[in-house]
Amino acid sequence: MNDDRGPDVDPQDGAARSPHASEAAGGRAARRPRSVDPRELGFTPRKPVPWLAPFLLVSTGIRTLLAMLFGAYLDKRELQHTFDTTIVRQVGPDGGLWLDYVADLGDGFNATYSVAYLLAQPELEVDGHRLPRAQTLVMGGDQVYPSAAFEAYEDRCKGPYQAALPVTPPERPTLFAVPGNHDWYDGLTAFLRLFVRSRDRHFGGWGTGQSRSYFAAELPAGWWLLGLDDQSGSYLDDPQLTYFDRVAERLGPQSRVILAVPAPTWVKAVDHPTAYDSVDYFVRTIVAPTGAQVRLLISGDLHHYARYAGPDRQLITCGGGGAYLYPTHQLPERIEVPPRDTLARRASASHPYELAGRYPDAARSRRYAWGIFPRLPMRNPGFTTLLGTLQTLLMLAMAGVASNPEGTAQRLFSVPLMAMLVVTMLAAAFFAKPPSSGGKRHARHWILGVGHGLAQIGLAAAGTWAWLALPFYDWPWPLPAAAAAVLYGPVIGLAASQVVAAYLLVAGAFGVNVNELFAGQGIEDAKAFLRLRIDPDGTLTIYPIAVDRVARDWRVNPDESPEASWLVPKQPLRPRLAEPPTTLT
Repeated sequence: MNDDRGPDVDPQDGAARSPHASEAAGGRAARRPRSVDPRELGFTPRKPVPWLAPFLLVSTGIRTLLAMLFGAYLDKRELQHTFDTTIVRQVGPDGGLWLDYVADLGDGFNATYSVAYLLAQPELEVDGHRLPRAQTLVMGGDQVYPSAAFEAYEDRCKGPYQAALPVTPPERPTLFAVPGNHDWYDGLTAFLRLFVRSRDRHFGGWGTGQSRSYFAAELPAGWWLLGLDDQSGSYLDDPQLTYFDRVAERLGPQSRVILAVPAPTWVKAVDHPTAYDSVDYFVRTIVAPTGAQVRLLISGDLHHYARYAGPDRQLITCGGGGAYLYPTHQLPERIEVPPRDTLARRASASHPYELAGRYPDAARSRRYAWGIFPRLPMRNPGFTTLLGTLQTLLMLAMAGVASNPEGTAQRLFSVPLMAMLVVTMLAAAFFAKPPSSGGKRHARHWILGVGHGLAQIGLAAAGTWAWLALPFYDWPWPLPAAAAAVLYGPVIGLAASQVVAAYLLVAGAFGVNVNELFAGQGIEDAKAFLRLRIDPDGTLTIYPIAVDRVARDWRVNPDESPEASWLVPKQPLRPRLAEPPTTLT
C-alpha cells in the first residue's frame, strides 16, 4: 500500500462490480467501471494503526479509562432483553458443516484483506487438504481498531470483507460476531448496528445471524456454538444468562459445545487469577447441569495462534485476523484451569493443560522481537518526534544551567529542568506495566521503569555535553533553539527511540511491556485463522491455517463473475497449516 488512501493496485479497463452495491438485496451488484477509487470500493483502505503515536496513546488511554469507569452505565446488554431470542440452526447440505473462525481483524488493509480474501475463496488447498469455503463464519472479537467509530468499521472491517466476497454465494454463509474490548469503546453502538439487526442484514456476502451481542447456534451431530459477551471481562448480565438458560433447555448429555469468548482468560489468569471467573461461572451454571460437555474454547484478543490440550477440552487462541502480531515465545508451557488459588470460591475442578501448538514458533517469535530497533521509529514517526521534542527541551534546559551555573540562565532553567526530569522519570516508571490491565505491578516493573527513565536522562546529559561542544549554543538567542530543533531534534529523537527499543527488548524478557514490544513494530505478517469441519458422525476437525507473509500489492480482479473478490494479490498468497489438524471425536 502506497499511502493511507488505497492499496497498491494495477487498474485495468473494463466493467466491474462495486462491492457495496445492492447490499440489501443480498449483494446483487450493478455493473460499474472497474476502479479502486474509494467511491467505487465503498471504503478507504487504511494503513496499520501506529500504536505508539502520541495522540493515539492518549486517546486509547482515555477510552480505556472511560470504559472502566462508565462501562456499567453504558452497558447496552441490559436493554437486549427486548430483542429476539433467536437460536439459529447451521447445517450444510451433506449433513455436516464447515465453519471458519477469525478474530482481531480490523487493522491495516493488507493484513485484514489477505485473510478476508482467503476466507472468501470457494476452496483452499492447504498442505494437501482441500478445504471448501465455510458455511458459517465467526468473528471472535475486536472487529475494528483503534476505536469503535462507524467509519473505522467501514474502512477497516466491513469494507475489506465486502470487497473479498461482494455478493452472497449459493451456500448463503452466515456470520456471527463476538464483541471484544475495542468493540465496546463506544458502548457497543456500532457493533449492534452492524451485526445485530434483522435476519436479512448482509455483511458483504455473509448474512448476519444473531439478534443480540451474544448468540447460540445449533450445529450438526449434537454440536453447539455459543458466543459470549462479557463486556470486556466484567461479568455476564442477567438478560444474557436468561437467554442461555433457554438454550440450555435444548442441551443434553450427548451435546458438545464450542464456546467462543472475547479473550483467552485461561492464559491471562496466569497473571490475573480472577480473569477466568466469568467463563468458569458460565460453564458451571449453564452448561454443566445439562450434562453437555464444552469440548472447545476459542478466543482472539492475543494476536497469534496457540493451542492448549487438556483431558476434557482444547483451549485455542487464534487472533491472527489482521492486527499486529503478539509474541508466542513467552507463553507458559503448562497452565492450570481454573487456577488453583481460586478454587476455594467455586466447585470446579482444576485440570492441567499443556501447550500443544503455537504459531509463529518460539524461535521465530524471538527473532521478531529483535526487529523493534528498525521498526519502532519507522512505524511510529510521531512517537519518535515526541521523544526528539522532549529530549531537545531537556538539552536546552540542561545547557542553560550548565553554561551559566550562577547566573540568570541558571535561575531561568532550573525549575523547568527539575519538572521535566520528574516527568521523565514518572512517565518511564508508569510506562512499565503488566501484560494485562488487571495484572499486579511487581518490583521488576518499578526497577525497569526507573532504569528506563535514568537511561533517557543519561542520553539527555550526553546530548547536552555534545551540543555544548558545538558552536551553535554561542549564537544569539533564539538561533540556538532553532538550530536545536532543526539539527539536534531529529538525531536525538532517533537515538531516544533506540533507547526505548532497547528497554522494550529487555523488559519483554521479564514479562513487562510485552504488548508494547510488538505493538510498536506493527508486524503485518504471520496471520492465522481456523477452518473447522464437523462431519455428519460428529467428528470435529480443526485446521489452523497460517499465512507467513500477507500480500502488499493488489490488482483489480479480471474475473467478473458476481462473487469473485474485488481485488486479488499480485503474488499468490501461500496458506499452510500452523500445525497438523486436531480431531475431536
